[in-house]
Amino acid sequence: MEKLKARWGIKSNFQIIVIFFVFALNGSIAVRLATPVTHFFGLYQDTTNPWLFWPVRIALIFPIYQILLVVVGTLFGQHQF
Repeated sequence: MEKLKARWGIKSNFQIIVIFFVFALNGSIAVRLATPVTHFFGLYQDTTNPWLFWPVRIALIFPIYQILLVVVGTLFGQHQF
């Protein structure tokens, strides 16, 4: 933990826990939001070829994750991180 605190410039263990929680929450939300976005584009898992569906879904998760990371990080006071 001390190496992470030194590398990231963090002073408390609580802040590390908050940072890990933000990343975990953000990833979960991004994956959950990928379903409505793929449905918006007319891609459904049971009717679309898996070789098309999964790469498109994964490609959609990346920008969703990046946008949400700023929002969720700011809400938890970790925007500067």
